[in-house]
Amino acid sequence: MALDFSLTDEQRQIQEMAHRFALEVIRPEAAYYDEHEETPWPIIQKAAEVGLYGWELLASGQSDPTGLTLMLVNEELFWGDAGIALAIMGSGLAATAVFAQGTPEQIREWIPRIYGTPSEPKLGAFCVTEPDAGSDVSSLRTRARRDGDDWVISGTKQFITNGGIADVHVVVATVDPSLGVRGQASFLVDRNETQGRLRMGRKLRKLGIRASHTAEVVFDEVRVPQDRVLGGLERLEARLARAREGRSTGRSAVALQTFERTRPVVGIQAVGIARAAYEAALEYAKTRRQFGVPLLQHEAIAFKLADMRTAIDAARLLCWRAAWMAAQGQPFLHGEGSMAKLKAGETAVWVCEQAIQIHGGYGYIRDYPVERYWRDAKVWTIFEGTSEIQRRIIAQALATADD
Repeated sequence: MALDFSLTDEQRQIQEMAHRFALEVIRPEAAYYDEHEETPWPIIQKAAEVGLYGWELLASGQSDPTGLTLMLVNEELFWGDAGIALAIMGSGLAATAVFAQGTPEQIREWIPRIYGTPSEPKLGAFCVTEPDAGSDVSSLRTRARRDGDDWVISGTKQFITNGGIADVHVVVATVDPSLGVRGQASFLVDRNETQGRLRMGRKLRKLGIRASHTAEVVFDEVRVPQDRVLGGLERLEARLARAREGRSTGRSAVALQTFERTRPVVGIQAVGIARAAYEAALEYAKTRRQFGVPLLQHEAIAFKLADMRTAIDAARLLCWRAAWMAAQGQPFLHGEGSMAKLKAGETAVWVCEQAIQIHGGYGYIRDYPVERYWRDAKVWTIFEGTSEIQRRIIAQALATADD
């Protein structure tokens, strides 16, 4: 399939629906949920009712040969408000892990369980980061051991979106510490079946994305059946055997498999935030007058806006390219997924800073949304791999790629 970013009529309809939802449902509530730091359950419910939350949307995006459907939806929702949008889209990380690693039977069973139904939506959580293991996934201390016909999971996860309130937690744990990242596996944990041994620790108060629930998750001897290992027990045992013999396991670490798939989507979320800040700054520059003329007629402001728009479009195209490559099954030989996430995250922070500067003193107060956009944007240079980690991945790819 040739690279072509022309949108189909169906994609444009989905984009317009998502934009309308962001404008009419998300934006009017954004300041409230940012201030109160509450999960926006009523908005998640509305998103489920109109088809913007649920396994059907994810399945449609996964089957889209262009890779753009989920990109369009994410950009529009995060243009509306990043915190609320992450509350809506945050379950996608757990679902993507199931798609990336699960057996066909696990995909059929667990993707619907993650999302629930339009009348009773549920949440999913992907549990990787730990208090002493952030970017270094080889240092995970959460353990899963065999005990008869079950797995027993113990450990603490940190910075988990939907942590402790999700019905389904996908948790990455070490099953053979001697193998490092190759000795890890992902497990499906239904919170309602753990008899309280999966519990939420401290809910974290954050600089931004405050409508998105983030917390510690404690696994205290959580017992799950053997078939809850993602990919199946036979595949896991075969992979561990190859690793113990020093042979290639054929795939990257289980946590990284998920991040490889999600980086273009995470990047386009940052593009949505950047676009919101740019549009707010452009509108302000058109209406605010200084020295007798609109700000936009001052070259210093006009050039700043020109650079902002250029950077946003460049970031979007990197994200679209990576999404298209992923949909086509093409590997990221030069770190294309990391390029997209790196450029988009840093662009969002920079654009939001410029938007605040254009607003002057008004940009620093909560009467205008650009200060919230900056607070929200900052985490896109941190979570799911910091900017430094993305540069490391790109550099390693460049060193090994055959151009």
